[in-house]
Amino acid sequence: MLHLFFPRAAAYPGLPAPGHVRERPPLRPEQHFSERHLQCVWSDDELRPTALLTARGERVEVESPGVWNLEAGPDFLGAVLYLGPERRRVTGDVEIHIHPTDWQAHGHGDDPRYERVRFHVTFFPGTVAAALPAGVTELPLRDALAANPRFAFEGLDLSAYPHGARSPSPPCGAALQGWSPDDREALLAAAGEERLRRRAERLARASAERGAEQVVYEEVLAALGYKHNQAACRKLAEVLPLATLRAEAGGEADLAFALLAGAAGLLPQQLPAKLDDEARAAARRWWDAWWKRREKFGENALTAAHWRLAGIRPLNQPLRRLAAAAALFTAPRSLAEEWTSLAEKQPAACLAQARQHLLAAQHPFWDYRLTLTGKRAAKPAALIGAARADAILINDFVPFLAARGCGAPFERALLAQLPVEQDNAVLRETAFALFGRDAPNSLLRDGLRRQGLLQIFHDYCLNDRSRCATCPLPALLRR
Repeated sequence: MLHLFFPRAAAYPGLPAPGHVRERPPLRPEQHFSERHLQCVWSDDELRPTALLTARGERVEVESPGVWNLEAGPDFLGAVLYLGPERRRVTGDVEIHIHPTDWQAHGHGDDPRYERVRFHVTFFPGTVAAALPAGVTELPLRDALAANPRFAFEGLDLSAYPHGARSPSPPCGAALQGWSPDDREALLAAAGEERLRRRAERLARASAERGAEQVVYEEVLAALGYKHNQAACRKLAEVLPLATLRAEAGGEADLAFALLAGAAGLLPQQLPAKLDDEARAAARRWWDAWWKRREKFGENALTAAHWRLAGIRPLNQPLRRLAAAAALFTAPRSLAEEWTSLAEKQPAACLAQARQHLLAAQHPFWDYRLTLTGKRAAKPAALIGAARADAILINDFVPFLAARGCGAPFERALLAQLPVEQDNAVLRETAFALFGRDAPNSLLRDGLRRQGLLQIFHDYCLNDRSRCATCPLPALLRR
């Protein structure tokens, strides 16, 4: 069905297996992560679990995960790990896979570049010791990651991690040199529709498992968390499901905020001395509301340690974003119902109406406050800004409509109305790789085409270890 909403996605080059480092088959329906996600986890001290065990049950301590290899060969070079109770110091390269059997499937046993691999890191447990070089330690991540309530693959910003530097004269530019402006626009539109199609496919699967209303709640709450607090927001949506929130709050946004903030572990147990009268009364009201209900959540409630609070702009502080969520999800109709109704009754204007609905989120206290201890502002500040609203529309609203089978907006040029993604280094880098320094600005002043640049980056540039030398995209474009 989704191909009806994103017909140009079929023209996206390289399907079904784009990208240079594509050592895996397409993701299974229940799988929402790739080897790239696991590489990010392994490289990042804040994401990599500390309580690691080998497949044989030995304790693992990571002194160094190794150097991220941007060339062909193992994923990380020169790692240093301590193994077992005697803390044996072992050095060597690291190869990362989703399944243990991927070692054989990818033919590493016959490749001399993998002779110094000493650690086979996988997501799923299991052993293929007989197929590995002598002395290789097998190290599964699944159970250790599951033990961390703050972790979620969806919260990873893959573009924030090392990737191969592009060639100073990217071959994609040469391959596209003879293309007409219309053909270049068509390429980016196809990639953009493919990006949205994949997102819609994931939302459709999740909705079948947990219901559309809960999935919209999870995705919007995660979007409000930005990249630093997405994982905590997803965990909060699990601890306090939408059905529970709506039943307990009874349509009262302030009560919903108290429940969200309480379950998030962000309500102060002791009131700061410098609170003014309004803030003190509000904090007491929220704490009283949470206190009466907190036993229902048992030990599942989050703590302040789950959240990143330092270095966050005041406008984006988690408590303000939870106030926005409280306003959105205590309306008479759930947000999923609201979006579906807009698609059915105002298909030509549903995008603009959905945007206005997000921007209109209000809370009587947090409209005028950036922090609990700060002064009340003279003018209100939006709980959801325009840029965040646009991100929700692109990543959640449009894919949701496709997943729900709401075809009328797509028939009325919904994709032509997409907001324009904010400029960032990924967009600039990919535009340079494809079109050179003289890329016409008209190519980038379109929401769908910008989504196409992001998709091409994630499928090709992000995974290319060869600095464009062996990336398959130029050859695909020349065809």
